[in-house]
Amino acid sequence: MATIDLNSDLGENTPDRIVSDDAAMLDIVTSANVSCGFHAGNPEGIRTTLAAAVDRGVTIGAHPGYDDYENFGRTKVDIDPATLQAQVEYQLGALLGLTAAVGGTVSYVKPHGALYNTIARDETQAKAVVAAVRAVAPNLVFLGLSGGLATELAARSGLTAASEAFADRAYQPDGQLVSRTEEGSVLHDPEQVAARMVRLAQDGVVEAIDGSEVKVDAQSICVHGDSDGAIAMAAQTRRALEAAGITISPFAA
Repeated sequence: MATIDLNSDLGENTPDRIVSDDAAMLDIVTSANVSCGFHAGNPEGIRTTLAAAVDRGVTIGAHPGYDDYENFGRTKVDIDPATLQAQVEYQLGALLGLTAAVGGTVSYVKPHGALYNTIARDETQAKAVVAAVRAVAPNLVFLGLSGGLATELAARSGLTAASEAFADRAYQPDGQLVSRTEEGSVLHDPEQVAARMVRLAQDGVVEAIDGSEVKVDAQSICVHGDSDGAIAMAAQTRRALEAAGITISPFAA
């Protein structure tokens, strides 16, 4: 029987920028990628989300990003590797501390947004991020893009590595994500998203934006918490997976 994890990016709300319904999403997903504060969120909100995840038994992951609050961490930043490594180490330390404060543990790390996409291709930045994880918490599982460079480097460095697929994002034929600047890059139809993810879990393939099939090795599925209709997509995806006999379980429990 197939098993898959469901994850979502959470802890990104502040009073002046509410982007997700964390409480509702935590009732659906099995893993929560919780912001470390650089791209979104604030200490109080992050702590609240962490406490809610602990209360619901949801596995917690650190979600570090570029120091780019203004652009929600979705713009690539040209940064020297030593600075990037220090910034990721700082973010990991902050989330580890807040999680411990609410009685939880961090099980994995998943970079956010433009940093995530950049290190799937850019060796210099990928090495800096992997080095940060190894320096601060080498016990964490590294969650990255299936087939991405950072995921490969993490595994080579001795970290436990896992891969994910994106329920609400379009794929290029080479397995990379379609840029958010392009039309059709983000999906919003719950039925379409759910059907795609059932096929992924059963057959290991996703249909690319040009109609071709892409092989995707994934132990987890991400539904972005800030997407339009995020709760409906996540709920329908979970229902469809369970109806197909697929077990929903944390990949890094």
